[in-house]
Amino acid sequence: MEYLLNVAGLERHLPICKVSDDIYIAAFIMFNDVEVTVACAEELLKKAPEFDVIITAESKGIPLAYEMARQAGNKPYIVARKGPKIYMSDLVTVNVDSITTDHMQTLCVGHDEREVMEDKQILVVDDVISTGESIAALDKLVDEVGGNVVGRMSVLAEGEAANRDDIIFLAKLPLFDANGEVM
Repeated sequence: MEYLLNVAGLERHLPICKVSDDIYIAAFIMFNDVEVTVACAEELLKKAPEFDVIITAESKGIPLAYEMARQAGNKPYIVARKGPKIYMSDLVTVNVDSITTDHMQTLCVGHDEREVMEDKQILVVDDVISTGESIAALDKLVDEVGGNVVGRMSVLAEGEAANRDDIIFLAKLPLFDANGEVM
């Protein structure tokens, strides 16, 4: 089973994957798809509020954050890591429970990232917003380091996330039942 996605003027066939006995998702993966990454970054930037820094969660949002930062004039972008690295100091951490991961995750930033974000206008970016847990965790990280979230953006809003008025996205992505029917 697959879903035909139209986004940023492009078509992609997404495999439909089981999340639970009752819920299936269309798997949107930007890794290795430069054409989609570049086009989606361009379209999102047209809708973006003024910002100083982009933040995303490791790992699927990284290509998008990089490309948006590059197209916006090489603005800084921050990757909230899934765990502390040996080179990171003065950590700020938050927990996140994402629909595509089978366990609780930790997102963290260190001293260097904190300095980049402090007192800055931060744009929170991800590839897909579904439950909103990852975006909420990034919001919390930004707040704890003294940054100001000016917008939340994603390529796709999945399921009920498409009804939110606090995110900007390019296309809706439905959820599916076990038969591949849109829920």
